Amino acid sequence: MYTDYYGLSFNPFDKQMVKEKDAFESEDFREMTARLEYLKEIRGIGVFTASPGMGKTFALRCFSKKLNPNLYQCAYLCLSTVSVQEFYRQLCEALGLESGFGKSQMFKSIQERLYYLYKEKRQPFICILDEAQYLNSSILRDLKMLMNQKYDSVNCFSLILCGEPYLNHILEKQVNEALRQRIVVHYNFHGLTDQEVPDYIWQKIRNAGGSPEIIDTAAISSIHSYSQGNPRLIDNVMTDAMTLGSQMEKKVIDAEVMLAAINNQALS
Repeated sequence: MYTDYYGLSFNPFDKQMVKEKDAFESEDFREMTARLEYLKEIRGIGVFTASPGMGKTFALRCFSKKLNPNLYQCAYLCLSTVSVQEFYRQLCEALGLESGFGKSQMFKSIQERLYYLYKEKRQPFICILDEAQYLNSSILRDLKMLMNQKYDSVNCFSLILCGEPYLNHILEKQVNEALRQRIVVHYNFHGLTDQEVPDYIWQKIRNAGGSPEIIDTAAISSIHSYSQGNPRLIDNVMTDAMTLGSQMEKKVIDAEVMLAAINNQALS
């Protein structure tokens, strides 16, 4: 196995092996985390967009793991291609409410529970909607109405909309003007910088007990050109590079190995 060959206790580029405590704190990660912390305190709507594989969902995972369950109630919903009725059922279940009623009754129950959590229990709700670019216009309209509490005088909960960059274009439509005006934080991922790419790779290798010297600088430069700072693409090509490097009996992953891995990724 390539892990043994390179002195690694596991594949550091396998997302299933990444622990929140070992998160690489890129500029994107820090910016998103800071905005999430701010949104947690002031409540309201936050929008976070990134191309696939940039790490926004992992940043959400790290944020939710740090939440004190005695102070906040958090729900993560990812089934975005649903009807309004089904969306309300999901939200009711997340809030511990009965979901076998009509839309108007569920809406009323949800608003009452959100206010109760905020005002009486002092445990405000944080709702995370991932892949939000797939939400239909009716759900987006109702999200705006859910935020309207006590004659629109108070924000009872935090709503986090995460999705691909297309989500920004959806929110720019005139029909979503009222919802867009309620957005209090907004961040678009940029990807790992020139310096962050090698730091990201080296940190992951160290986390698995390996030495950064198993890959040379020319190979890392090739990765950056190929990935354009996308962590998922880096993870995929590094896994291929270690597999090919061990088969080629290369103790150091060089540009030759990396080029072969990049070509392999292009064909897959």
